[in-house]
Amino acid sequence: MEIIEEKQDTVSVFRLNGRLDSNTSQGFEEKVFGAILDGSKNMVIDFKDIDYISSAGLRVILKATKALHREKGQIMLCSMQDYVKEVFEIAGFDTFLPIVGSMDEALKSF
Repeated sequence: MEIIEEKQDTVSVFRLNGRLDSNTSQGFEEKVFGAILDGSKNMVIDFKDIDYISSAGLRVILKATKALHREKGQIMLCSMQDYVKEVFEIAGFDTFLPIVGSMDEALKSF
């Protein structure tokens, strides 16, 4: 999986490409928590090019959400394919995580 990390003003943006599963979730977790340790409180994760997410990927998203909540921050998810969004809905993550249609929508929410 490819992870592109950038800053948009005060928001850390992660653009993911490939599969977020048990083989790739560790690297993603390191990048996300590295950003949190560097002081990032607001985050957008772009799922436009994600083909698949497993429970290991969901766990990283959940850990990041809790860590950002403790820092009075927020995480936004955007641009999901329908089949990836369905995984979040089945897991119930859509009840506490904002999922929006585009990167612009996500960035405007901060």
